[in-house]
Amino acid sequence: MGSNPGFLERGEIIVKEGQAQRRFVVAITGATGIIYAIRLLEALRKDASIETHLVLSNPAIQTLAYGTSWSLSEVRALADHSYPHHDIGASLASGSFPVEGMIIVPCSMHTLASVANGLGDNLILRAADVTLKERRSLICVVRETPFHEGHLQNMLALTRRGGIIAPPLPAFYHQPESIEDLVQHQVGRFLDLMKIPNILTPRWKEVSNDSFEDVSVDQSINSNEDL
Repeated sequence: MGSNPGFLERGEIIVKEGQAQRRFVVAITGATGIIYAIRLLEALRKDASIETHLVLSNPAIQTLAYGTSWSLSEVRALADHSYPHHDIGASLASGSFPVEGMIIVPCSMHTLASVANGLGDNLILRAADVTLKERRSLICVVRETPFHEGHLQNMLALTRRGGIIAPPLPAFYHQPESIEDLVQHQVGRFLDLMKIPNILTPRWKEVSNDSFEDVSVDQSINSNEDL
């Protein structure tokens, strides 16, 4: 066989020269909370070893204008590659295209139901189905409240298929001072799920003790009564 420029010699690990070490799909659907996706893309962009592939649904494009001051072109520019959601022939639609994982942020209830039931009539759904069938990490940042039984059943079904349900629930132990603090903390938790080291937020027990008041605890109280 002839030489194949851009590849290492036979007998070595076959990778393209310059190929990113880690590749992730980021999908944005039409639920509120697109700022989580924007901040996530900004964080991923700072790591030169990570390559991002972005897909936005049509409802996501509409919601972007309602919930942020970002333009569509500005959001797409945060990713290394961007695809129209109807492009079912894109590389993301094939399991032969190696990615480490996928995150749908935010994930609408329509998208959740479709992924949980194996539908794949657009690129987001097909990429999610491929992620599951290839036993890769799929994180769904579901954004809805309250949940009805159908929502909960879909979350359970997706969990049983290997997906991770990660609704954006704020924490307060780090004493956030702004909405941005809450968003950054949540993005840090998403990066944890993606196994990407980060310092976006203090970890529990890493917060300075000086930030907490001295609270006396009655040791005689039964622990079960604290629940």
